[in-house]
Amino acid sequence: MDALMAALVVAALAQVGDRMPWLAAILADRYRTPLLVVAMAALALVAAGGIAATFGALLAPRLTPEAKQLFLAIALVLLGTGVVGTVKQPDRLTGWKLGSAATSFLGLFILAFGDGIQFVVLALAARSAMPWLAVIGATLGSLVPIAAAAILGEKDWLALPLVLLRRIIAALLLVVGLGLALSALRLI
Repeated sequence: MDALMAALVVAALAQVGDRMPWLAAILADRYRTPLLVVAMAALALVAAGGIAATFGALLAPRLTPEAKQLFLAIALVLLGTGVVGTVKQPDRLTGWKLGSAATSFLGLFILAFGDGIQFVVLALAARSAMPWLAVIGATLGSLVPIAAAAILGEKDWLALPLVLLRRIIAALLLVVGLGLALSALRLI
């Protein structure tokens, strides 16, 4: 159960102001179908998270408990350093002529697959007896800001204080990640 809650919280926080919600807002504005975009985001997140969790489950027997904790700490620190950076505008996918569902799914899957949250899902899956809980948690957590962005639309989403929120979130991820690392190394 800890994989579910940890993934949910980390994903919800890390997606604030990230490229996936921004792209969801762009696509929802273009196609005027925010619920379809959110549904395709959910499928994309499950697919990307499923791949990460599979590798986590395969890696798990090869790691000691301390190594699993250190792996999660590294994933959180890397995610925190990524969150603090400037978010580059996502490709608007204007040249894609696949229709609203396929464009939304594939565009969001590409962003999800390369996202730092997948590294956290992999690390949480490696620590859990039920790796699929990390996928469910990350998907549900990510959908909170993605759905908000899709419903608000690009203009209103970007009007939120996303830079300030991302700095606060980055600090939280870095503190938690460094604390886990120190604990895994038995320094605290």
